[in-house]
Amino acid sequence: MVDGMTQTLVSPALPADAATTYAEWFATLSDPTRVRLLHAVSTSRAGALRVGDLATALGISQSTTSHHVRRLAEVGFVTVDKVGTSSVVTVNPACCTGLPHAADVVMGTLAEVPCCPEDLPEDVTTRAMGDVDLEVVRDIYVEGIATRNATFETDAPSADELDGKWLPGHRWVAELDGAVVGWATAAPVSARACYAGVGETSVYVAQAARGRGVGKTLVHRQVTEADRGGLWTLQTSIFPENRASIALHHSAGFQTLAVRSRIAQLDGVWRDTVLLERRRAED
Repeated sequence: MVDGMTQTLVSPALPADAATTYAEWFATLSDPTRVRLLHAVSTSRAGALRVGDLATALGISQSTTSHHVRRLAEVGFVTVDKVGTSSVVTVNPACCTGLPHAADVVMGTLAEVPCCPEDLPEDVTTRAMGDVDLEVVRDIYVEGIATRNATFETDAPSADELDGKWLPGHRWVAELDGAVVGWATAAPVSARACYAGVGETSVYVAQAARGRGVGKTLVHRQVTEADRGGLWTLQTSIFPENRASIALHHSAGFQTLAVRSRIAQLDGVWRDTVLLERRRAED
């Protein structure tokens, strides 16, 4: 006979090694100065700051700054490199996904998955992608490839090849001022029938239209149509350096599953990716 309390313990216990790692992360961030330091580095336009500049920005001594930077580096939140006589602090992109993931694990999965981003811009519209859009879609993809933070591909496929990759009924374009400025698609992850409801998603925005809410509008259309159109799981892989895209997907109910270390090479350099997944709410 199992009592009611025992029956509620349906989730496996958090492994001790994971709990130890997460505790070290949280303990490091228990100091408000370290939180301020990490925030300053993470939000700097250059993506890196010298220790001296950090000390000046936060109004603390350089020795105190160096001490706290060392603590952040010990747990992997930042890296420190010598450039001449200066110590340059850079945020570790993996911590931008690893830390939220740790919080999700400790607190349990979300009881209610967010549907999609809200407060969409009024001047951005979406519609189904047509054959006439494919060349513009390819041009936007080329811009994404050039960033080296969007895909492992180094050459864009032809418009016909792109058209053959994506699921019918799950391809969208965004328009701004009458021009196509972004697209979102889902591709099958497998030819096996059991995976028919699982799609690998992509979202790309033209360089000139970034910061206008185009990506937010596209993801809104993508996830709501996927829910209605028979896709029960959406997956995507994002470079950890692309923090804006990771945040956008989190806002649409995607959860970080793993950081896949050195998963593939781009331009001869091993790169990590963050695997995210969104499950449709159970009917």
